[in-house]
Amino acid sequence: MNCVYSVVIPLKNEANNIVALIEELEPVMQRLGDSWELICIDDGSTDDTCDVLSALTSQKPYLHVISFTKNFGQSSAFDAGFKAAKGEFVITLDGDGQNDPKDIPSLLELIPMCDLVCGIRLKRKDSLIKRLTSQFANIIRNHLCDDDTQDSGCSLKVYRSNCLKHIKMYHGMHRFLPALFKMEGFRIEQIPVNHRERLRGKSNYNFFNRSFNTIADLFAVRWMKKRHLHYQIKSP
Repeated sequence: MNCVYSVVIPLKNEANNIVALIEELEPVMQRLGDSWELICIDDGSTDDTCDVLSALTSQKPYLHVISFTKNFGQSSAFDAGFKAAKGEFVITLDGDGQNDPKDIPSLLELIPMCDLVCGIRLKRKDSLIKRLTSQFANIIRNHLCDDDTQDSGCSLKVYRSNCLKHIKMYHGMHRFLPALFKMEGFRIEQIPVNHRERLRGKSNYNFFNRSFNTIADLFAVRWMKKRHLHYQIKSP
């Protein structure tokens, strides 16, 4: 039987969150009534994430685990998950429990009309500095890349798999997937989603490892956009 949905979750030091997240995700996906798989990518965790995932594979036949030899970053984790995905649609969310799996059906309602559905975290449960940094980054990204995406940093998204095959991932590019989709002429929809406080563990990201790297990546995407080929061939 063909797989309809592939859920891709990158993980780094989320041993205390992954079990609760999967327990929330499983009934949501089962109620959809179609075949699905879950791909978890352990991005070089130094806690017990790998052990927890290994134990879960014997209990969850839909679970597939990819383990990196060291930390390669979220873009690499997403890329590995995308390449392993067998579903017609790819659903992504963070492993920290802040994305709500119950929002997935709402995103799936929009995917027949587009190629990518992006969640918008209207009421973010993050620190003030994290919210301000994200707002600033969204303003600058929209100005330079013109992707019209309100919250590119929200990992809760649904992609058409055949469209993802056209996207070449580079380090840091997971933040600009809506811009890359728009560059290819794909259709994008957005929808407000729930955002929750992190209950366990701590964030792997801070002002310095997000802001300065993102600025360099932003100009790389702008360069790609300005030099993207847009030729048309005459009909015979």
